[in-house]
Amino acid sequence: MSDKLRVKEAGSLLIFLNAKLQGWSKKKIKQRLQLGYVIVNGESVVKHDHPLNAGDDVEVMAQGKRFDASKGKPASAKLEILFSDRDLIVINKPAGLLSVATAKENKLTALAMLRNQLSKANKGVKLWPVHRLDRDTSGVLMFATSREMREAINAKWAEADKVYLAVVEGIPQPNRGTINQPLRLDDKQYKMHVGAHEEAKTAITHFSTVRSVNQRSLLEVRLDTGRQHQIRAHLSWLGYPVVGDPRYGTDGPRMGLHAQRLSITRPKGERLTIEAPMPNDLVTLLR
Repeated sequence: MSDKLRVKEAGSLLIFLNAKLQGWSKKKIKQRLQLGYVIVNGESVVKHDHPLNAGDDVEVMAQGKRFDASKGKPASAKLEILFSDRDLIVINKPAGLLSVATAKENKLTALAMLRNQLSKANKGVKLWPVHRLDRDTSGVLMFATSREMREAINAKWAEADKVYLAVVEGIPQPNRGTINQPLRLDDKQYKMHVGAHEEAKTAITHFSTVRSVNQRSLLEVRLDTGRQHQIRAHLSWLGYPVVGDPRYGTDGPRMGLHAQRLSITRPKGERLTIEAPMPNDLVTLLR
């Protein structure tokens, strides 16, 4: 059975669904949205930051009954492609979507969806992830069309410029700085510990405050290293956890972390810079 909802005030789609679908897990809601089960005013919508206005009608279709208003057939979610050539494909990954398969999930991933999106009836597309983003981090995610190209890009990964936007709790004082604290992964808790340890690895994070509103701040973050959960663990250690991060702070409608820009060195030496605009629901976290 479908859930039919009426919007009473303006906002973004995922935040609205999280508030209205009581008893649903956030993971389930995100999956329904990404797979095209959510209908807004008669049209299938897959973007989590789709803007809603008062009076809009929202319907969450029962699984197996997705709707395409133009054809009366199931809708298929499409990822936004930011850049594409014979060697590389870069997407704007939505929050809530895994980058690649895990032991628990091997179908609903950015890699699987992109392969399906680009493949033709008699010709499948092969892709190799150049890097990864956490499930709840949105933004620039890069894939190579060959293993050789992935290895060539990764060979110069130390030259990559990685810029993120983070919405955090509090107002950092001072308003910019560098966090140079090693990180160690706790396999049991699946969490990074910050501080000196024989198993810890070097991790360096630079941040600067873009603006602060209502005891929350938007930060621009640059990485010298790319450790797992680096930004989340470092900012939490500093006392300014990322909004909506249950592992290092407090849960919320979405995690306030977005991979805004990635600049890499290609095999022939030229630089390639890709940007993903700040999503609307990230802006909403500041209000």
